Amino acid sequence: MTERWALAPVEGDGALLAPLGADGLPSGPVVRAPDLVTAVRERAPDVGRWVWRSTSEVYPRLLAAGVRIERCYDIEASELLLLGHEGRLGEPRSAAAAWARLRGAPVPPDPPPRAAMPGSQSSLFEPHAGAGLPFEALLEVYAEQERRHDTAEHPGRLRLLTASESAGMLVAAEMHRSGLPWRADTHREVLHELLGERYAGGGEPRRLAELADEVSAAFGRRVRPDLPADVIKAFAGAGIRVKSTRRWELAEIDHPAVEPLIAYKKLYRIWTAHGWGWLQDWVRAGRFRPEYLPGGTVSGRWTTNGGGALQIPRVIRRAVVADEGWRLVVADADQLEPRVLAAISRDPGLMEVAGHDGDLYTALSDRAFSGDRDHAKLALLGAIYGQTSGDGLKNLAALRRRFPLAIAYVDDAARAGEEGRLVRTWLGRTSPRAAGAEDADEAGIPQEPGPGPDPGATAGSGTGFGYGAESADRARGRFTRNFVVQGSAADWALLMLAALRRATAGLRAELVFFQHDEVIVHCPAEEAEEVARAIAVAGELAGRITFGETPVRFPFTTATVERYSDAK
Repeated sequence: MTERWALAPVEGDGALLAPLGADGLPSGPVVRAPDLVTAVRERAPDVGRWVWRSTSEVYPRLLAAGVRIERCYDIEASELLLLGHEGRLGEPRSAAAAWARLRGAPVPPDPPPRAAMPGSQSSLFEPHAGAGLPFEALLEVYAEQERRHDTAEHPGRLRLLTASESAGMLVAAEMHRSGLPWRADTHREVLHELLGERYAGGGEPRRLAELADEVSAAFGRRVRPDLPADVIKAFAGAGIRVKSTRRWELAEIDHPAVEPLIAYKKLYRIWTAHGWGWLQDWVRAGRFRPEYLPGGTVSGRWTTNGGGALQIPRVIRRAVVADEGWRLVVADADQLEPRVLAAISRDPGLMEVAGHDGDLYTALSDRAFSGDRDHAKLALLGAIYGQTSGDGLKNLAALRRRFPLAIAYVDDAARAGEEGRLVRTWLGRTSPRAAGAEDADEAGIPQEPGPGPDPGATAGSGTGFGYGAESADRARGRFTRNFVVQGSAADWALLMLAALRRATAGLRAELVFFQHDEVIVHCPAEEAEEVARAIAVAGELAGRITFGETPVRFPFTTATVERYSDAK
């Protein structure tokens, strides 16, 4: 088997191909093939890894022809990771930019993000910057990337990261092609149940109009519930000062407008984000096919280009229904971030707590919080997310006594962030040099919606914390405190997906959804048990490959259901 072959499509349906040596340069002649698909299909059994500019440029075409690739190396995805590792996150990451830097030539900017094409795969075939790069230039960029890996702080880990990110690109393309099973008729039934009849002209449906009337009646004048400024003004007129119309803030107000206003906001979001217009745009032939973007945020978490696939409301999940005779195997990683903290910190006490399949927070509460699970959960997540005042300070002191290495690990990351130093995940994904959201925004780097959970959540409703005003340095420190954990969890997730993809390769099962720590496989009913076992094995294998041999376990809560909403 030849370990690596470089591949680049050319005009028409052709391709240029070349075997690569250990130095990343051609070890044989460059071949010009008249048909890309045929060339890959003929060589696939003998190729260990395909090296190409961008997975989105090549793989959808291969998948459409029924050709599945085992491994690839995505040059542009790797360039982003390498730039970050070198403290240069935000510089153009295209192959053309990398070639210009290599020559000392002016560096072209990356193209603006492409808009997804609802209900279509056409956006995946659009040309990108660097598509016209000479093949020899592409090979030199790859060879230079190979050398840059060797200069990393942990070369083996960084190579594992770029390999797993490339594997994630394959998974993303395959999930896009398979699509998430979606029953349009069920979706319409849910919308009618929640929103009532639609009015001609595209106005608000009946239930929203009724709630808007209730809000206006409560204030004694006409108020637009969809306009925050109008709502804030209405409360001011009633002698109540509010800073925003966030649900958690409204819930603390004693006023007859609050209940219909909260109900309106919830339904309004469903109508605008997953209403009839969304259904018409995004669902075709019983499938929802979002365009997944692996590494779409600085921590490595995935995003999507349009469609809102990662924010499907629980009630809308009723429309995600397996095909007849098939099932959805829905798996959630259990308490992933605390387990990751145990693995990366090598704290003996926390590794022991995380070394079992049972509920981690219960085990933690028995050791350090007198059996109070909610208290233990808030304490540990507060340490990860950076709640270091009030009760959080007291909890942090208790955790530091019990798990000193774990708390020191996130403390050190926070201190590095406050000082503007680079902070890395376990495999080497690197935060922006000034790691706050404002700095990432200025550099054009995709961000999570925020570094911590919803500040309105409580022990009974989630894992959020309020922080109040804080300096930019403290905000960056809180970001990097969480980055080392959340980003290392993303490292693990990539390897879990790669392992699961390989384990199910001989089945009819299809990976159809992934979100941070949750995965859905669509499979024939008779394959469901085997798929569930494969998910469990993939989680443990990913833990060993990512973090080495530790006592930490990475279990899943798995449900085999006919519809997504039945999984929880």
